[in-house]
Amino acid sequence: MRKEDCFYLGKIVTKYSFKGEVVIKLDTDEPELYTEMESVYVEFGTNLVPFFIDKSSLHKGNQLRVQFEDVYSDEEADSILKCGVYLPNTMLPELTGDKFYYHEVIGFTVVDANFGEVGQIVHINDKAAQPLFEIDREGTEIFIPMVDDFIKKVDRENKTIQVDTPEGLIELYL
Repeated sequence: MRKEDCFYLGKIVTKYSFKGEVVIKLDTDEPELYTEMESVYVEFGTNLVPFFIDKSSLHKGNQLRVQFEDVYSDEEADSILKCGVYLPNTMLPELTGDKFYYHEVIGFTVVDANFGEVGQIVHINDKAAQPLFEIDREGTEIFIPMVDDFIKKVDRENKTIQVDTPEGLIELYL
């Protein structure tokens, strides 16, 4: 499985028992959607390796306690500690309306209510305090904060996102 075809589900953060159980800190608002999984992909370097699940249960809010097949000792659990956990993109719940997954809107055109067509989304920067649309406008990078008040409509059919940004924000980059 290629990493590009998967989404980040979380990270194995700690061991739970001496019998190989681990705790995965889930990167989701809806951890209950992931309690019945049969398998996940665990990241080893640049590779994703499938791990099958014997049993799992919710643990302290957004954490999942997991017993993987073939991981039945403290030492075996140590080998997967701090590893990222992934699932295929096909397992993402479908979003509707103005909600979207970051990977889903790459390539969409951003249209501002005042400015007009801004450009094409090339990346979502989620490393900053506020996630940003990184937009390419004929070779010039433009950053628009992903604020609910700015995003007016997500049109999946036409691959556009309509925004209404404060006056002058886009012109700062031009």
